[in-house]
Amino acid sequence: MAAEKSRAVGIDIGGTGIKGGIVDLEKGELISDRIKVSTPSGAEPKDVLDAVRSVLDTLEVADSDYPLGVAFPAIVKNGRTLSAANVSDKWIDFPAEEFFEEGLGRDIHFANDADVAGVAEMRFGAAKGVDGLTILTTLGTGIGSAVIYNNVLIPNSELGHLQRAKHGKDAEAYAAYSAMERDELSWEAWAERLQWYYSHVEFLFSPDLFIVGGGVSKHADKFLHLLELRTPIVPAVHRNNAGIIGAAALSLGVEPDLEETVTGQ
Repeated sequence: MAAEKSRAVGIDIGGTGIKGGIVDLEKGELISDRIKVSTPSGAEPKDVLDAVRSVLDTLEVADSDYPLGVAFPAIVKNGRTLSAANVSDKWIDFPAEEFFEEGLGRDIHFANDADVAGVAEMRFGAAKGVDGLTILTTLGTGIGSAVIYNNVLIPNSELGHLQRAKHGKDAEAYAAYSAMERDELSWEAWAERLQWYYSHVEFLFSPDLFIVGGGVSKHADKFLHLLELRTPIVPAVHRNNAGIIGAAALSLGVEPDLEETVTGQ
């Protein structure tokens, strides 16, 4: 049982992919393969649940006693999803935590995907031991954000939806990694869009540290040095695994005060 208390399963649901793995909670690292399936077209609740089941089956943990955390790309409050970015509108004001618990036949911990990535970096990565205000952003299908002040997470910040009036788009439509792919931008051209975004966030919040997560963070050497900011900006230590690791960490409720903050309860 002691070994199981140091391990948990994390599931990270995104707009294009659903990833999962078994995590060592003492080291903050995956101890299994990272399993990934495509997010079903339309990303409706039943189809997403089926995809999560597939990931758990592949990991051979569907019937295990490992705690399970699930990260989701939406505002999450008291187990309900209150928004729907890059997923079906059916998730808006949807009892998601209850839905997954009934569908999977087990208790879970359910939270915003960028928030759990922030927890992973705060406990095991680039934000560990950092005082002041840290803002983590995940650059992928959209832009997720986690705001951490003196090691306390402020949940559901949604800084990817800051508005860019000049183009009539929100920030993630203009500057997410998906925008780079969609508009076939070079790293330099994409960095110009990121410059606007991070300069705007810097002006609004005066952070002490920016952390850049998401899959593209593994290419940080191609674009971070192009940004001119007063705030230090670094790639996430756990990169595209941060959501899995953070979800798994929260599933065990190691830090009750933090768990309460993340869920908004």
